[in-house]
Amino acid sequence: MVSEKVKNLLLDKMNMIHKQGEQDICLVGPVTLPVQLDDQVVTFKWYTWLKMENGMSKEEVLNALPTANLAEMQQSSVLVYGDFDSEHDSLIRMHSICHTGDIFGSKRCDCGFQLRESMRMIVSNGSGALFYLADHEGRGIGLFSKSLAYILQQEGLDTVEANLALGFNDDSRNYEDAIRVLSELRSKPVTLITNNPKKLAALQEYGLLSDTHVPLWGDVSEYNQKYLATKVEKSGHIQVKEKIATI
Repeated sequence: MVSEKVKNLLLDKMNMIHKQGEQDICLVGPVTLPVQLDDQVVTFKWYTWLKMENGMSKEEVLNALPTANLAEMQQSSVLVYGDFDSEHDSLIRMHSICHTGDIFGSKRCDCGFQLRESMRMIVSNGSGALFYLADHEGRGIGLFSKSLAYILQQEGLDTVEANLALGFNDDSRNYEDAIRVLSELRSKPVTLITNNPKKLAALQEYGLLSDTHVPLWGDVSEYNQKYLATKVEKSGHIQVKEKIATI
């Protein structure tokens, strides 16, 4: 049982998000998070969230933590920069977790580069948010399945073919919870950082208030040439063919 002192410190940093017919979401934050970004320290506001049983109070959430085994699951979060709720022009990045690219710096994809570069773009813009979506590994198939997909890719299959060969859809990602959290943090339209117009359209179906996007290209190499070409040919991405051709 959480003590009254701890409870009083935490309750005002917790917010329950309700939606008819959906599980409740407990949003925690903001937490002040200084981040080393290139040669400067940039201060973000960090939030994380978790789906809960409907009707749970914030106090019940706190009391359930010791037996929830949350370390066995991944939780998503969002880094917010600037006056996100009121600035007229804000950028957002819906970034799918990539254990190999974001953490290890793998060159098989461009995810690690996109993560850091989108943070730079948001800071340069003066306002924005980077959503780090923990259940999106391997386009939604999970880390273990992604490792099997990588083996198939080493044998000549592309990203889409490997996912399909394992019995998954090409892309199993869902953005509904992220859009609900975004709507809690900001009611004005945003500009999406993405190379994929289809992703913008999919997010609009979930209720994203945006009709614009800005591209994010870079870190093209011999190691991810096929990966990037597949994004263009099978996933609708733009503005990469010319860069691939120069490798």
